[in-house]
Amino acid sequence: MVATAVTSSFFPVASPSPDSGAKSSGMLGGSLPTSVDARGIKSKSTSSGNLQVKASAQAPSKVNGTKVGVVEGHKTGDEVFSSPPPRTFINTLPDWSMLLAAITTIFLAAEKQWMMLDWKPKRPDMLVDPFGLGRIVEDGLVFRQNFSIRSYEIGADRTASIETLMNHLQETALNHVKSAGLLGDGFGSTPEMCKKNLIWVVSKMQVLVDRYPTWGDVVQMDTWVAASGKNGMRRDWLIRDCKTGDVLTRASSIWVMMNKETRRLAKIPDEVRAEIGGYFVDSPPIVDEDGRKLPKLDDKTADYIRTGLTPRWGDLDVNQHVNNVKYIGWILESAPLPILESHELAAMTLEYRRECRRDSVVQSLTSVLGNGVGDLANSGYVECQHLLRLEGGAEIVKGRTEWRPKYAKRIGNMGQLPAESA
Repeated sequence: MVATAVTSSFFPVASPSPDSGAKSSGMLGGSLPTSVDARGIKSKSTSSGNLQVKASAQAPSKVNGTKVGVVEGHKTGDEVFSSPPPRTFINTLPDWSMLLAAITTIFLAAEKQWMMLDWKPKRPDMLVDPFGLGRIVEDGLVFRQNFSIRSYEIGADRTASIETLMNHLQETALNHVKSAGLLGDGFGSTPEMCKKNLIWVVSKMQVLVDRYPTWGDVVQMDTWVAASGKNGMRRDWLIRDCKTGDVLTRASSIWVMMNKETRRLAKIPDEVRAEIGGYFVDSPPIVDEDGRKLPKLDDKTADYIRTGLTPRWGDLDVNQHVNNVKYIGWILESAPLPILESHELAAMTLEYRRECRRDSVVQSLTSVLGNGVGDLANSGYVECQHLLRLEGGAEIVKGRTEWRPKYAKRIGNMGQLPAESA
């Protein structure tokens, strides 16, 4: 009985009326006439009790998207018509089904939009820098850009390599010049520099690494420029972990101008100084200058020598000399393997003496100070001296590196990476 009542409430079934002659008000706003259902089709009871249907002169060809038969012409009440089309779920739905479907569609669309809004705050790099292009902050004097450490940027220690960090430093420097509207046709050159065939070259670089980011970490890099003497420019960087705010790396560099045609150093012209002077920050270097003189290194004083290093085409920048980041890789070519396996680079000072061209052949020399490689287990920090030189003996880069035992700064972070598969 209950099932029958529920079914009849959704799918009304015609039944003989005890008073077939009774008339109803049959107007809109009142009840429908007993002989007319919701679809405008008249029904009539016969003596046999079977349901007969009489269609109007022109019935609609479709009801709720379903084709129905059309009976043309006028028929008398005594004539028997063909059976109606089979009842389906669509053409027997109540009238309020369309309203319910519309409400459901609106609800689902709103839910989807809400889920999209709820997802965005989970990406810190999307909040600060949605497109990874960087922006100028701090009253137009600091450029900020976020980077996500990719899988191909980590090394054997599962952390970003020093070359990865150096590439990001270079990228932010160029994007800073571009965002300020000072990027000309050269590699970081301003429009006035391009007119005078001048380019920037780095003369000194100091880097301090407190902790290396790992795969998936998002780092925030800030960079700014300041004057350095009469004819130099200093650029500083500060790298932080976007999630924790911890300082990861600090770097400071000195840049000078070189004539692109003569390959000689040049003074900063007044026109160029007028372009860049408004962006200079009056602040001390973020890394205290290491004024210690780098000792002379040669075949007799070096502990390790790697020869036959040659630049590939991909190592050249748009100014047709070897990118300064490549020099770091060459320096590590002569670093002893036991140090690379047990220690990580904590600090680095590089002094650039001359450029390296496409056809150059380079030698890498390294000497280990203090206890040496034989006592690494008890040595703690290790210091090395480095030299890159051409085969003819001309110095390219002199450097000093300091190494600390691995995981000294990352003991609490060991669980972040999955164990290496057997």
